[in-house]
Amino acid sequence: MDLTTKYLGLSLRSPLVPSASPLSEKIDNVRQMEEAGAAAVVFHSLFEEQIEATAPESRVDPNTYLENITQAKRAVGIPIIGSLNCTTLGGWISYARRITEAGADALELNIYKIPTRTEITGNTIEEVYIDIVRSVRATTKIPLAIKLSPYFSSLANIATSLDALNINGLVLFNRFYQPDIDLEKMEIAPNLTLSTPADMRLPLHWIGILYGKVRASLAATSGVYQGHDVVKLVMAGADVTMLCSALMRHGITHIQRIEMDMAAWLQEHGHESLRKLKGIMSQQNCPDPSAFERAQYVRGLSGYTSLFPMRR
Repeated sequence: MDLTTKYLGLSLRSPLVPSASPLSEKIDNVRQMEEAGAAAVVFHSLFEEQIEATAPESRVDPNTYLENITQAKRAVGIPIIGSLNCTTLGGWISYARRITEAGADALELNIYKIPTRTEITGNTIEEVYIDIVRSVRATTKIPLAIKLSPYFSSLANIATSLDALNINGLVLFNRFYQPDIDLEKMEIAPNLTLSTPADMRLPLHWIGILYGKVRASLAATSGVYQGHDVVKLVMAGADVTMLCSALMRHGITHIQRIEMDMAAWLQEHGHESLRKLKGIMSQQNCPDPSAFERAQYVRGLSGYTSLFPMRR
């Protein structure tokens, strides 16, 4: 069974790639990921806020992160992809260069902007993204992926604008921080929840739309739990499917289960190669392209109404 794929120009044994998470902070975990069948690993993110933190207990030494990348490269044979999240343009440029020098096979920019000032326009935010990517692209020659959020007024436009900057991949999607309120302490409390299988539909939707419209590789992240999820996302046009919450919930060895289920489905349906399925259900190739657009929303509402008719 041929499960191979290409992502960021890298040849991978399968589309199964653990995404950035605390799991990769330990080299032993990275070894276990490779043993379980991971095709590559996105290293946990280096955050500029943690580097510049004033409180000693919150401060992170970037040299430790860089050394861990070097150690991971020595420990495993699969590609190691660095992950970077900065707050200043100088930070993006400096740490992108240092991650490259540490030996990372590729770099994922985890651009995480929450505009809270009312005078900042959507165009301004998009220009910030473009300036960051253009500057980092000029800094490093290793493959570059951009992790996006879905919260753009025209996601297709920002995707093609970034694609024009000679990036190598788009990762869909980043999950933004959504705080809660602690009613007993009367304070804002962090609330980072794991994804659920239903979250897979958003990246599936947009990967299906962008397939064939951008040159960059497409990576799906959020809600990937089963082999069926991987097959669906590849059919939509994904080159890789990234795993985080599934591994946090079920352990690193869950990678094996997903691969086995994926291979079993392909065999059962008479497919020898996963690559031959790529994009066959994208908007470009789908028998009903409108299924990705507004018309399908109306059909969905009609179907819901027929299942639960309104009582008079």
